[in-house]
Amino acid sequence: MNHLEHQMHYPLGDRLPPMGEAIEVAAGVRWIRMGLPFALDHINLWLLRDRQPNAAGTMTDGWTVVDCCIDSEATRAQWEQIFATSLDGLPVLRVIVTHMHPDHIGLAHWLCDRWNVRLWVSATDYNVAKTAVYDRSSFSGEANSGFYALHGMQDEAFLQHVRGRSSYFPTLVPALPTSYRRLMDGDVIEIGGRSWQGVSGYGHAPEHIALYCPELSILISGDMALPSISTNVSVHATEPEANPLWLFLKSLLRYRELPSVTLVLPSHGKPFTGLHARIDQLQDHHRDRLAEILSAAEQRPLSAADVLPIMFKRTLDAHQMTFAMGEALAHLHLLWFEGRLHRVLDASHIHRFELSTLGSTSRRV
Repeated sequence: MNHLEHQMHYPLGDRLPPMGEAIEVAAGVRWIRMGLPFALDHINLWLLRDRQPNAAGTMTDGWTVVDCCIDSEATRAQWEQIFATSLDGLPVLRVIVTHMHPDHIGLAHWLCDRWNVRLWVSATDYNVAKTAVYDRSSFSGEANSGFYALHGMQDEAFLQHVRGRSSYFPTLVPALPTSYRRLMDGDVIEIGGRSWQGVSGYGHAPEHIALYCPELSILISGDMALPSISTNVSVHATEPEANPLWLFLKSLLRYRELPSVTLVLPSHGKPFTGLHARIDQLQDHHRDRLAEILSAAEQRPLSAADVLPIMFKRTLDAHQMTFAMGEALAHLHLLWFEGRLHRVLDASHIHRFELSTLGSTSRRV
């Protein structure tokens, strides 16, 4: 969707914070950019100037951290550099995580221990992350391999790759803080004398919480609204009959209630304005993919693997393929739950989706 980027405005132009340093994007709001070992090679993290009561009954000045990056030696070293150069000699007072994906929550345990502070996160994402870290049977490579095979992916090299990924999440998130403070939709959090409102979002993560500050007209959007790529929305083996794309598209409409001048601070890409236009772009993008799938289904029943070349025109590596399969299935499931497609298990023990002869039956439950 890069050709649509010209409809966005980037107030900071091409300016990026150097690795291990922070730049100010608004009064009391600083931007950090850290590297990731994936095709999506960076994540944006945020520092919010804060002031909190302490045990002595006085106030302590410091910072709230929003999102953490994965746990790695390189990430810890970058954070140590941030502590030394970008906090004005002040401590971290709390850690907020928008959602449970490794690049957001991976280093939360270390940051919270390092500064003896509390993690703030939604209960759903905390507990799903806890399961992924400590109960590997729930996210086993074998279960995921069988799930992809059930949906038409028969490539043995890919399936072997998936079987070897049972330690993927705990490698990037080796531990979690043992306690947390729950974030919920509509919560108002006082950070540095300003109110930040929690805005829940679904489909990308179990219970993603973005943060909006009316005084600054700033939205820390996490992964819900990115300026140049479409957020991954996937069906996973742990919830095999989910309808995440419907949840995601419905959640996006929440951001239309915010002012059009809102400065969006995304987890990937550059800070931008043009939120309403971006929401329209994302809605159109997914509507177009759904139409393409329905058109293809007029020719033959489709598995998720059959949908991959329809939705993705580029070559995908094994890591990207896992996201692509989940997203293909998310689109099929939306059409299935709306009654426009019917799911069958064929003689090869593969789920395929064919045009429904019953019309829309609105199967959302």
